[in-house]
Amino acid sequence: MKRYEIYRHIRGKAIIYGLPVGLFAIMLLSVISSLLVIIFSFGIGVILSAVLWNLGLYAFLGRFNRNSQLLIYQGVFPKMISNKKITDLNYED
Repeated sequence: MKRYEIYRHIRGKAIIYGLPVGLFAIMLLSVISSLLVIIFSFGIGVILSAVLWNLGLYAFLGRFNRNSQLLIYQGVFPKMISNKKITDLNYED
């Protein structure tokens, strides 16, 4: 008898085919656009290139999802914002 595991991570991010929802939407747009290209310009080369493009995009998005350190922007903004004028005058001497 097959056992089903209870999904306990309901508050975690949603995953569809191993991709988060945003990356899955990009993949879905690519698949739909490649289907439109195949329909309007039918040929074996177009079909093979569309399939290879979608497989390559899926592999890239999966790897990008695993190494999502590219999206972390640390150190972009200054730690402190001040209206103090920056001059070379030293009033403490």
